[in-house]
Parts: sequence; structure tokens; C-alpha cells
Amino acid sequence: MKLIKDRILLLAGVFAVTAGFSQPAVLKFENFKHYADRFNTMEDEPIVQAIPNSESWQWMQHNIPLLETPDKKLEEIFYFRWWTLRKHIRKTEQGYALTEFLVQRSYSDKYNLISSGLGHHIYESRWLHDQQYLNDNLRIWYRGNDGKPLKKLRAYSSWNMDAIYNRYLVNGDANFIKDYYPDLAADYAGWEVEKRNPGGVFWQFDVRDAMEETISGGRKEKNPRPSINGYMYGNARALSAIAKLAGDPTGAGLYSRKADSIKVGAQQKLWNAKSNFFEVRKEQGDTLAQVMEEIGFIPWYFNLPDAKYSVAWKKLMDPKHFNAPVGITTADRSHPGFRTHGCCKCEWDGAVWPFASAQTLTAMANLLNNYKQSYLSKNDYYTHLQKYAQSQHKDGKPYIGEYMDEKTGQWLTDDKRGRYYNHSTFNDLVISGLIGLRPRADNIIEVNPLLPPSKWDWFALDNILYHGKIVTIIWDKTGKKYSKGKGLSVWADGKLIAQSKKLARLTGTL
Repeated sequence: MKLIKDRILLLAGVFAVTAGFSQPAVLKFENFKHYADRFNTMEDEPIVQAIPNSESWQWMQHNIPLLETPDKKLEEIFYFRWWTLRKHIRKTEQGYALTEFLVQRSYSDKYNLISSGLGHHIYESRWLHDQQYLNDNLRIWYRGNDGKPLKKLRAYSSWNMDAIYNRYLVNGDANFIKDYYPDLAADYAGWEVEKRNPGGVFWQFDVRDAMEETISGGRKEKNPRPSINGYMYGNARALSAIAKLAGDPTGAGLYSRKADSIKVGAQQKLWNAKSNFFEVRKEQGDTLAQVMEEIGFIPWYFNLPDAKYSVAWKKLMDPKHFNAPVGITTADRSHPGFRTHGCCKCEWDGAVWPFASAQTLTAMANLLNNYKQSYLSKNDYYTHLQKYAQSQHKDGKPYIGEYMDEKTGQWLTDDKRGRYYNHSTFNDLVISGLIGLRPRADNIIEVNPLLPPSKWDWFALDNILYHGKIVTIIWDKTGKKYSKGKGLSVWADGKLIAQSKKLARLTGTL
């Protein structure tokens, strides 16, 4: 009876906030309306989908967490990324869908959908209050072809299963993922048939990894890559957890063993002991590619590597390797093949891609939260998140595109195609990384800010829909900014549930 009661309360909470009844505890919507007003004046709105600019602020009030920080540039990009995500919500006869490009692409599936960024879409959109957007989008992807998946679901490598499970950790809707367990299991089986080598690791063409023109591979090379092996490990772990929820202990054990096998294979076959880095293994010759690429950090997105492999992160902050003026390069800056493929045709040979930056920052947050290591600090996370925020500009205005020059920050694709490119996360990095709300399946709320204590005297993240409650996280060094006490505090539906004088890991019971 208690489980049924908890489920009813959770659904009631979700219904209330999606109906527009959420009440932030300390922040006020009207104090942030100016962001949407300004964004609306920055363009002529050539393409309109489900929610026009004129309705953007109304939509944001009903759907998004609120953020207030001393860093107004980062704060602005937080609201800009919600404003741009809303542009990609498309109304179809099957419900809402989330696009990657606003302009029509010849290689898309129904409704201009492309699967390469779906994992990013789920991680970012899991914080929206209205659950219908992602519910519809996932239904279309997995059942929108006369009850079957869209034809191009596996056109690109994906971590969809991991993302769907991590969405459950935010909304607590176990019924949804249990319903989709057979669909996800079938998708996983398809990947095994299509892209799994007899040795146990997964391979992919670089172009179908959404990472074409790499130093390590090619559009026709069937190379085992750290990216797809990280994805499939995360997917297997997620399926194991979903199987437990679905009452399938046999399936839970099966997928756990599959994940363990991928982990062993990745650490044995993709780790270069000379460079101390996960690398692509070449199909021809069965040798490592001998080039460090940003995809070598992806295994930590899914907490795959054992602790000893954390040494790879020494390369991240080194300007000789990945630390460029405007962000993290997609390949080792010291390699002779760096930026040698020309320009402006989707090169992943070194330029900075938001797609990859978001993955690396998620992986870095996992490293800082889940591993004991001395290679990176909270300052490093903050530095790269700030760079990422600052890079999202063009002509002095907020902008998100495809990829950029690592030194100048110049966007390297045509404006019509790359404009408002929905191919990365940012707000999830702020919520789960910088502010540190770490989603969990139980009723313990965990907050571990990666903000260095010396950087800000205050912040507030408010109106977060989490497990059916409205959560507020406040850092107020003096207690004078928000009058809710000194230090770090966590609130649920206006009730204080955890507090500390320090900006450090904090837990409480919902």
C-alpha cells in the first residue's frame, strides 16, 4: 500500500507542476523574463515549430528550473539554452518530437529526426516539468513506425538506454521505463548483431559515431572506438537496472554480465599503456591508432574505467594536448594530424565541438564525484564550464552552433544549417555538475557542488522538479542574500531537508 500511495503522490506532484502550478521558493520568474525578451529580439524567427518566440517565456515559466548566480554570462547561457531547446520541439500527428536541426536534413528520419544527439536531448530535457515532450519523443523513436522503431534509430551510435534510465532517476516514473524495457532490449540486441565484434568490443565508422573526418579512422573503417564501447557499457548497465525494476532478475544478471564483458574488453583492447589513454583500435592490423582523441574521456561518462585509468585526465588541462583557448579540442593538439582535414565540413580532427565538450564535462563530473584521484579538481571543471559558456556566442550575442576554431572561437559551419544546433547539453551540466544535484533512484537527495568555494558567495537553483517535488538548492555564504541561513541548504516543497555551513557534499531525505 505504501508503494501505491507514494506512486500516487509522485504522479500528483508531476501533474501539478506540469499544469503550471509550481512555485519557486526564493526566486521570482519576473526577474528572469528579460532574458527571453532579449533573445526574441535577436532574430527574425525564420523557422517556427510548436512554440513560437512570442510564447517562449510562457513556456519557460511552466517548464524550467530557475538559476541565479553572480556569473551573469553563465546565467544568460543557462536561459538561452532553454530558449533554444524550445525551438526544437515539433508537433506531429504522433505527438511532440525533438529535432537536432531546424532546417530539413536529407539524412533525417520522420519529422526531421536524427538519432545522433538523442542521448543529449534526453539528459537535457529530463529537467523539463512537462513530461509529455520526452514521452512523446521517445514513443515516436521506438514505436512511431507502425509500432516499430523509426528506421534510422541505429543510424548513429547512441547511449539512449543509459539516458532514459537517468531520466527515470529524475522523474521517478518507473512505469514508463518498465513499459519500454522490451523495446530497449530489442534495440540493444540490434546493436549486438550489427556492431559487436567476435572479441566482445563494439566497432563503428567514425561518421556513424557522429564524428567524421577523425585522425584515427574513416568513413568506411570498422574500428572499435572508446565512444561506442562506453555507450554500450552504459546501455547494458541501464538495462540491468531496468530489468530489476521490471521484475526480471534473469535479464538483470544477463545485462550486468554484458556490461562487465565490455568493460574488460575496453580496458584490454582500447587502452594504450604508452600514452595512458583510451584510443581507437584500427580494424586493419588490429593495432591502436596511436592518437589521443577526446572520445578517450567518454568511458567516464558511464563510470566504466577502474581507478588506475584516471591518469588519462592529466592530458585534459595540458595546452599541448586538449586544453585550447576556447575549449576542449577533439584531438591531441600535438599530433601531426591535428586540424589537417581542411575546414567547415564537420571535421573531428581537433576543432571544438559542443557535442564532445558536453560529454567530456559529464565524464569529468563523474570523475570528481565517483573516483579518488589527484589529476583534476573542481577548479578545472569550473574553468572548462566557463569556457563552454563563453564560447556560445557569435557577434556578441548568445549562439549555439556545430563546431568552432579552437583558438578564435569562430563557428565553422553555415549559419542556416548550424543555427541553434541541438546537439549537446549545457543546463544538465550546470544542474548535475556545477550545482551538483546527483539524481538517484532512492528517496535520498544528494547535492555535491563542483563550484569551487572561493568563486561565488551565493547562488540559487530553484523550481527543480525532482521525484515529484519542487527542489531548491541555495548557497549563501553570509546568509544575507536569501535570508534562509548561512551556507548550503536544500529544500523540498519549501521544507528544509539538509543544510551545511560548507559548500560540500550534502544529503537529505525527501
